Amino acid sequence: MGTGRATDEVIDAIAHIEMHRQEMQKETSPAAASNEALRKLHELLEHERQALQLHGPGAGDPANVEAVTAEIEKVKRLAGAGNQGANRGHVHDQRQKRNSRPGRPHNPPRNKGRRTMGRRGDR
Repeated sequence: MGTGRATDEVIDAIAHIEMHRQEMQKETSPAAASNEALRKLHELLEHERQALQLHGPGAGDPANVEAVTAEIEKVKRLAGAGNQGANRGHVHDQRQKRNSRPGRPHNPPRNKGRRTMGRRGDR
């Protein structure tokens, strides 16, 4: 990273996005949570780049851009790790389907025994 430190507002925004990503990951898939976080981080990055153009390099904004960029890379790595696990599960499912016995149902019906057709046994 550079010599400057990101502003408290940007650090707070990054932390808020990360907390939201973690909460969303509990409720949905890791990929969906990462995609949402990446969208928000890219919006923040664009905002910081515009601020850098308006205020110039002496305002401390380059550190903000670097901090947001680093967080984007981190979330991308996390998203990549989550997708690899999902792909492995898909390969496993395909292998199971291939090894099943052709012509036979997966779960054959069981003999359930004699039914009383709605009558109670105490009659």
